[in-house]
Amino acid sequence: MTSTAEEYDVIVLGAGPTGENVADRTVAAGLRTVIVEAELVGGECSYWACMPSKALLRPVAALAEARAVAGSREAVGDGRLDPAAVLARRNSFTSGWKDDGQVKWLRDTGIELVRGHGRLAGVRTVTVEAEDGSERVLTARHAVAVCTGSRPVLPAHVPGLAEAHPWTNREATGSQTVPGRLAVIGGGVVGVEMAAAWRALGSEVVLLVRGERLLPRMEPFAGELVAEGLRATGVDLRFGTEVTALKRADGSGPVTLTLDGGGTLTADEVLYATGRAPRTADVGLEQVGLKPGDWLEVDDSCTVLGVDGEWLYAAGDVNHRALLTHQGKYQARITGAAIAARAQGRPLDTSRWGAHAASADLAGAPQVVFTQPEVAAVGLTRAAAEAAGLRVKTVDHEIGSVAGASLYGDDYRGRARVIFDLDRKVLVGACLVGPGVAELLHSATVAVVGEVPIDRLWHAVPSYPTISEVWLRLLEDCRG
Repeated sequence: MTSTAEEYDVIVLGAGPTGENVADRTVAAGLRTVIVEAELVGGECSYWACMPSKALLRPVAALAEARAVAGSREAVGDGRLDPAAVLARRNSFTSGWKDDGQVKWLRDTGIELVRGHGRLAGVRTVTVEAEDGSERVLTARHAVAVCTGSRPVLPAHVPGLAEAHPWTNREATGSQTVPGRLAVIGGGVVGVEMAAAWRALGSEVVLLVRGERLLPRMEPFAGELVAEGLRATGVDLRFGTEVTALKRADGSGPVTLTLDGGGTLTADEVLYATGRAPRTADVGLEQVGLKPGDWLEVDDSCTVLGVDGEWLYAAGDVNHRALLTHQGKYQARITGAAIAARAQGRPLDTSRWGAHAASADLAGAPQVVFTQPEVAAVGLTRAAAEAAGLRVKTVDHEIGSVAGASLYGDDYRGRARVIFDLDRKVLVGACLVGPGVAELLHSATVAVVGEVPIDRLWHAVPSYPTISEVWLRLLEDCRG
């Protein structure tokens, strides 16, 4: 084993969207920055999550929208998606799981890349082990940012799990073939999206949910409408069901799932979509007094708590503030600005909505679930608002009742809810469910994050005839 030592201003562990954005900001501030990555530059989102999953789901939505309108409905008839074409288009969005384009972007931006597994080795020090066993020692003059993301969680107590070779999100978004029968375990975002995608591509899908509702962190009606949508496509949805054992006899044949209560189910593949854990088990946290495998607790500037010297940062999934790519990139912009300010001897502005505070993580993190119907939400649910002690008014409206929705699709059905803070006279949350609502979400985000007074929102006139006209109906009810 050989070892070399090199000095940079900033070291970033992880070249996903979050790490790339931290590095982009620090380089723009004149700081020499290196990014360390053991897998593909571009990270989980580019190759195994956001991009391939949405590439699988977009044809599903396009076909559903065509069938929702008289005239185009007759044109598509009973036609089905072409799995080979859908998978080929998905492959194009991952660049065939090659990162040449992302590496070129790093080089063109002035960010240096070191391939290998990076671990903290002390204060502002990182060791990188390459595939050939060689080791490089990197030191940072100013900061190290941990942006290693999260990994799927598999249960430890299910007999036969390892031998069954279950899918995680990576296999679910990357499979080159359509399984005849797919069992999906978990009723969160990954579970419902992949159930929708593979059912549309021809799989017989069973969705097994331990609880009694889908999307449990969103408004209850969101999960109810998604459940209706999945059932309408032929997904076999079973609540209150837990898998107690798996058996794949020859390692490649069908999988038998034993269910609590004694029943069994046979599938060709099994997808576990049962949560995420931080990728921190082997990044050297013990070298700086932290526990390996834990989420990294940070302040609003994404500085890691419990480490002296304000040199260690953690942005993205790894800090557990908001496990969403766009929020990780937002945190990265805050982190990069904070690193640059400290390197230049400037004080941080960590006031609410300050330049060095990731306030939106807590006040208004938007999220879209790309099922049929779509779900779009930002801010607090009614339950969360009440638990926070806010005095709120909940306003619901049927989206299909506005002219734009009826033009968008025949028999349009959807629901919108806003949570109105009666004391501050601002919206603190919104949830929209229905075809095409993803593109309505940013208006809700601006209202919630901007804390726009209801009397000012009243003057933000929605265009006619669009689905956005539902905002007029909601605001009318908020004003009383």
